[in-house]
Amino acid sequence: MERPIRAARTAQHLAVRAITVHGLAHPLTLALLAAASTAAARAWDRGHPVHAIHPAQKARRAR
Repeated sequence: MERPIRAARTAQHLAVRAITVHGLAHPLTLALLAAASTAAARAWDRGHPVHAIHPAQKARRAR
């Protein structure tokens, strides 16, 4: 897995955990969501398709 994809997936995972523990409006959650969106945008800018970050999207496209 390439670095931008790994960073985006890790940031997304941490954001989801923060939502579960602290709720959506918590400052830590908001900061992690911002980091996840930034990491995903960087991966996209480097030419990685969305399904590389979100494998479920690839399965939906194949239907």
